[in-house]
Amino acid sequence: MKSIAISGSVRQNVGKRDAKELRYEGQVPAVLYGGATQTHLSVSAADLKQVLYTPEVVFVELNLEGKTVKAIVQDAQFHPLTDLVRHIDFLELSDDKEVSMNIPIKLTGTSPGVKMGGKLVQKLRKLRIKALPANMPQEIEVPMESLEVGKSFRVSQVVLDNAKVLNNADDTIVSVIMSRALRQAEQEAAKAAKGTKKK
Repeated sequence: MKSIAISGSVRQNVGKRDAKELRYEGQVPAVLYGGATQTHLSVSAADLKQVLYTPEVVFVELNLEGKTVKAIVQDAQFHPLTDLVRHIDFLELSDDKEVSMNIPIKLTGTSPGVKMGGKLVQKLRKLRIKALPANMPQEIEVPMESLEVGKSFRVSQVVLDNAKVLNNADDTIVSVIMSRALRQAEQEAAKAAKGTKKK
């Protein structure tokens, strides 16, 4: 799992005015919890870009005045109009404590159903995974080789070592459905077959 180092400063004053001043200075108010104590801090908005605006799943190595803490972003609040980050919740990681994260799905291989003209429909782009930090996968691979037209790949078919999928087992991740063009071609073929039978 990729780690990104970020420096944070512990906040002495925790109030709306203080938070406003921080944002004006390009800092984002944040809170770190999950450890022995809860810490209020601020981090640079520029540093957060590499953590928030990436499809990859990352761990954060938070340097708090000389002490490094491993964490993940548990929640981020954005301004509704400017889309700027207003507040971040960091969850401190512990090597022996399981954590839940949304992990992206990667489709691998080629579906025979799509080759025949079927349409690929991906219902889920991420899965909620629970695991120890060391066992957290970077992505979930879903093989496409067995997907014929009309077939689906469900959450229950995902096999992971030392990690658990929290989504509903019956949920469909991806399926191949009959496309309009394929249906039309089949109907025309059926009509042509009937025509030749009549002769």
